[in-house]
Amino acid sequence: MIISAAMRRRMYRGGRPGRLARALNRVSALQFGAGFLTPDNWVTMEVTGRRSGHTVACPLVVTRYGDERYLVSMLGAKANWVANVRAAGGDVVLRNRRRERVRLVEVEPGERAPILRRFVQIAPGARAHVPVDRHAPVTDFERIAADYPVFRVTPRP
Repeated sequence: MIISAAMRRRMYRGGRPGRLARALNRVSALQFGAGFLTPDNWVTMEVTGRRSGHTVACPLVVTRYGDERYLVSMLGAKANWVANVRAAGGDVVLRNRRRERVRLVEVEPGERAPILRRFVQIAPGARAHVPVDRHAPVTDFERIAADYPVFRVTPRP
């Protein structure tokens, strides 16, 4: 299914997924977690919900930059998964064919720009939500870096 950038923005009006986005995210979370017809960098992140206490699954794209792996919030700091990760102290499970228990460590805004740029290059679905073109220089991403949380994937102790 081909979805235009304008439709993608409407699906996440106000930075929150609407009914259609929630339904598509559920299907994507199942597909990404199973690793069914997906690249290795598409994962399902499972985190404990800060209010419900239940496991919440979210489909995400892992961004490799340097020798590290990162998760980026395409919707910015208001994304539900970001609040859940912060409340859980960064303890999450990533799934793509197998389960990996990891800790997410938030990256300082001053270090985010090159990671954001790489993220927009590899995650076409995120381009509608990030107001900088994927071909723009890193300096353009520095202006928005504080608005888009980035988490480094680290082993869980």
